[in-house]
Amino acid sequence: MTSPDTTNAADTVRSGRRHDRVRPGIPLPLLLPALAGLAFLLLPLIALLVRAPWRSLPEQLTSAAVWQALQLSLICATAATAVSLVIGVPLAWLLARTEFPGRGLVRALVTLPLVLPPVVGGVALLMALGRNGVVGRWLDSWFGITLPFTTTGVVIAEAFVAMPFLVISVEGTLRAADPRYEEAATTLGASRFTAFRRVTLPLIAPGIAAGAVLAWARALGEFGATITFAGNFPGRTQTMPLAVYLALQNDPEAAIALSLVLLAVSIAVLAGLRDRWMRAA
Repeated sequence: MTSPDTTNAADTVRSGRRHDRVRPGIPLPLLLPALAGLAFLLLPLIALLVRAPWRSLPEQLTSAAVWQALQLSLICATAATAVSLVIGVPLAWLLARTEFPGRGLVRALVTLPLVLPPVVGGVALLMALGRNGVVGRWLDSWFGITLPFTTTGVVIAEAFVAMPFLVISVEGTLRAADPRYEEAATTLGASRFTAFRRVTLPLIAPGIAAGAVLAWARALGEFGATITFAGNFPGRTQTMPLAVYLALQNDPEAAIALSLVLLAVSIAVLAGLRDRWMRAA
């Protein structure tokens, strides 16, 4: 025989569960702007799909100019991501695990390319690495190295705008990781670098992978800094976004075809990162 207190407690639990399942209705003043915002974001993408030249799409994507831009974009974006990994992961570790004066300012400067107009970033790269730039003049006179308007210049421009995505992702993962594992490894005789390589890196590997994917996607879609610092030379610096811009003036169908490729890549990136974001939520 159950007591009244037990019955009341059970009723309370069941009532709480019912309240958890009940979803309050969305107020109409919020629903209408929400639907308008959704339409605003989806309408251009739907229009792109509607106006796509589906019949001639295979021919468009297999043309020499499109394939050349696609191949160069994939190579440069991958190289820019590799550069971001080599110097971005240590930078993220520095920001997450060390205390030094001005760390907040350094973090702000690292994330500055996220909000800096890409064209301004390209101009800044020219002032730094151009033939008459602060560093570029010495590279040219001492080593004969010229970076602007070259494929290497494309990689540098893309890494400049993409690396902050990697740094932010890795730094957040490092802050969430328990530093006691590293401390335990150092007390057992491992050096700081060995502890980082054998303990920390495996722990933050998902964050590094997510940051690398974001950086790669950002590098693939870079336009402003690339055209300002590297120019728009077919086969050498003309990446897919630049090819879209050029084709839009002469061959709109080719521009739409290239845009669909970039759209497909973006959707693939979002799908690949969905599980990570769902876990974070």
